[in-house]
Amino acid sequence: MNQEFSKILRHWYRKNGRDLPWRRTKEAYKIWLSEIILQQTRVDQGLPYYEKFLKNFSSVEALANASEDQILRLWQGLGYYSRARNLHAAAKQVVSEFGGQFPADYEKLRSLKGVGDYTASAIASFAFDLPHAVVDGNVFRFLSRFSGIETPIDTSAGKTDFMEVAVALMDERYPAEHNQAMMEFGSTCCKPISPNCDDCPFSMACHAYMYNKVSQLPKKSKKLKSRKRYLHYFLISDGVYTYIRRREGDDIWKGLYELPLVEISEKAEEYPPALPDIAKMQIQSITYPSRKMKHLLSHQELHACFWRVQIDKAFIPKGDFIRVKMEDLENYAFPQLIVRYLQDDDILERN
Repeated sequence: MNQEFSKILRHWYRKNGRDLPWRRTKEAYKIWLSEIILQQTRVDQGLPYYEKFLKNFSSVEALANASEDQILRLWQGLGYYSRARNLHAAAKQVVSEFGGQFPADYEKLRSLKGVGDYTASAIASFAFDLPHAVVDGNVFRFLSRFSGIETPIDTSAGKTDFMEVAVALMDERYPAEHNQAMMEFGSTCCKPISPNCDDCPFSMACHAYMYNKVSQLPKKSKKLKSRKRYLHYFLISDGVYTYIRRREGDDIWKGLYELPLVEISEKAEEYPPALPDIAKMQIQSITYPSRKMKHLLSHQELHACFWRVQIDKAFIPKGDFIRVKMEDLENYAFPQLIVRYLQDDDILERN
C-alpha cells in the first residue's frame, strides 16, 4: 500500500507543490534554517526572514560567529525567540563538533540544540535522502483524517501511533519528495478549516471523509487556559535619550530589550503605578497612556499601557538599565509588543 499511496501523493505534489527556495536545494544549512524559522510560523511570514538570514549569514560559520544581539534583531517580529537562541547555539555546535558540516546522521542531527524528532527527520530526508518520516502539524492532521486516528496528537501515545502510520505509508526510495508532499498536502489541501475534499485524490479512501468526521479530527487532549497579565511600560526621555534594559530572565523574551516596566496584578489604566527605580530624575510630565495594547501569546493575554515620561535632562541610570539615543532604538531587538508601540508613535520606522 505504501508505494501506491506515495506514488499518488508525489504525483499530486509535482502538480500542486509551491515553489519555495528551500525546496530547490540539498544544502543542509539552508534546509535547517528554513525548518527552524517555519516552526509555529506560516510560510508567507517566514519566507522574508529566511531570505534575510541568508543575506546576512551565508554559511553556518557566519551565523555561529554572529552576536546574539544581531540574531535577535533579525528575528524581531517572528516570535518564539527561544528558536533564535537555539539557532545560534546549534550553529556553534555544528562548527565546533562537526567541523562546520551538518552530519548525515539522524541521532547526531537530533543532538543539535533546538532540533527535535521532526526537524532531524526533515534535515535527514531533505538534505541526505535518509528514510525518516516527517510528522509536523500538517501531517498530523492529514494522517488523522485519512487513517481515522483518534488518539490525541498532544500525547506520547498519539505521537507513537502517528509515527507508525507515517513510516508505513512512506516509500523509502523517495523520502525527500514523499515528506515534502505530505507536508504540502496537509498545508494546502487537507487544511484545518474548509479542506479541499472535493479535489482530494484520497477522498474515497479517507476515513474522516467517508464517516463525516473531517471537522472532528485530529483530536487534542488538553487546552491550557490563557493567563491575563497587566504591564505598564515607561518611555522616559529628555527628547534625546531614553532608557532600556536587556531581559536576562529565563522566559520567552530573554535577550531582548525592553522599556522600564512595572507589572501589576489587576487592570488599572487611569493612573500610572510607581515608576521603576532606575535613578533620581526630575519629571516634567507624564502623559496619560499614550497607547494601550492587547497582545496574545500562546498561553498569555498581555494588556499593556505605555506612558510617556518627560524629564528635564538625561541621567546616568543605575542597575542594568542603559541610556541610548532615541534615534538608535532601531538597533536593538524588542518584543513585538514594544515594536508596535514604538512604530505607532513614529519612534521606529516600519520595516
